[in-house]
Parts: sequence; structure tokens; C-alpha cells
Amino acid sequence: MFRQLREDIALVKERDPAARSSIEILLTYSGLHAIHHYRAAHWFYKHRMFMIARMISQTSRFFTGIEIHPGATIGKGFFIDHGMGVVIGETAVIGDNCLIYQGVTLGGTGKDKGKRHPTLGNNVMVGSGAKVLGPFTVGDNVKIAANAVVLEAIPDNCTAVGVPARIIRRDGKRVEEPVVKNLDQVHIPDPVSMEICALRAKLERLEKDLESKNGRNPISF
Repeated sequence: MFRQLREDIALVKERDPAARSSIEILLTYSGLHAIHHYRAAHWFYKHRMFMIARMISQTSRFFTGIEIHPGATIGKGFFIDHGMGVVIGETAVIGDNCLIYQGVTLGGTGKDKGKRHPTLGNNVMVGSGAKVLGPFTVGDNVKIAANAVVLEAIPDNCTAVGVPARIIRRDGKRVEEPVVKNLDQVHIPDPVSMEICALRAKLERLEKDLESKNGRNPISF
């Protein structure tokens, strides 16, 4: 247990530049607390003590704002940055060295039985507010942009953005739209802004068409 705790603290130091000391991480990082509560709850869940498992997970949810169902399967090197509002469903599977940010949901659509939640491969990053909904697989080395809504499988080595999510980069090559090489929380394309820009361009074209027909600009702001 203590070896695992040391590894988790080292992982936070590596991935979070705001982390200053081990004692600060141990006492104040809700993501770390949620993961350790999950491990305890998962042990009881595997031994079919479901009520105790749910009590632990709900207590953790109350104190951390992070809800991880004790039935979920989570690999090593898992890091939740900030974490408030994160929800991970019962049949979700998360591979090794995954990173998720606040407001992420790994949930179901309400239509499936049995396996209802997504499976994330290794080295997956899920941006703030993203929703991954359904019993499909997200491949290895995938990056999901902030506020994206993923409703179907994503192959390995892809970057997905938008609502619903679409692949814009695969195996290091652009698919639809340009995106910076190393995707992070600062340089992720904003799908809402992109749609607004597209509408604005369309409006400008319509204004020019009407102006050319009527000899004046019929729309003013």
C-alpha cells in the first residue's frame, strides 16, 4: 500500500507542475484521495461485498467530488487532474498511464445492459468536460479534446474534437482540420468557436451576395 502511495505521489509530481511537495500532494490532492478510495472499494467489490464497496465510493464522492464506481477497472499510472465532477461508470475499463481532467464522464447511454461503459486504452488523455458514452473502445495514445462528446470507437494514435467527436489527426497526420502537434489543454481547438467562425463566414458571404444584387448592404449591426 505504501509503495503504491509513493508511486502515485511521484506520478503527480511528474504530471502536475503546481505540485510542490509530497506532503502537499498527500493532504490536498482530491484525485489522489479518490483513486485510493477506489482501490479499497474495488477490493470489496471483487469479493462481492457490494454494499461496503458502494459506501466507500459514495463517501469518497462526498469528500472529493469524484465518483468512481467500485466495479470499474483501472490500470496503473492513472492520474485525475483537479477532478471535480469526474464520473466513471461500473463497467468502464481504463488502461495504463491515462490522464483525465475535471468534468469528464465515462458513462453509458442508458440503452445497454452488461458492458455499458467505454474502454480506454493506454496513454489516453481526456480533456476537461469531455463525455465518453457507450460500450466501445478508445484506442492507445488517443487525445480527446475538452468538451468533446465521444459516441463511437476511436482507433489508436488519434486526436478527436467536437460534438459529436470527430477524428482530426491520426498517426501524426491531419485528417480534417489542422491542430498543433502536441495537443494540450491550452492549444486544443474550441469546437464552439470553430462553428461560430463558420457561421460568421457564411453570413459575410450572404451579405456580399445581397449587396451585389441590391447595390447596398441590407444588414447592419
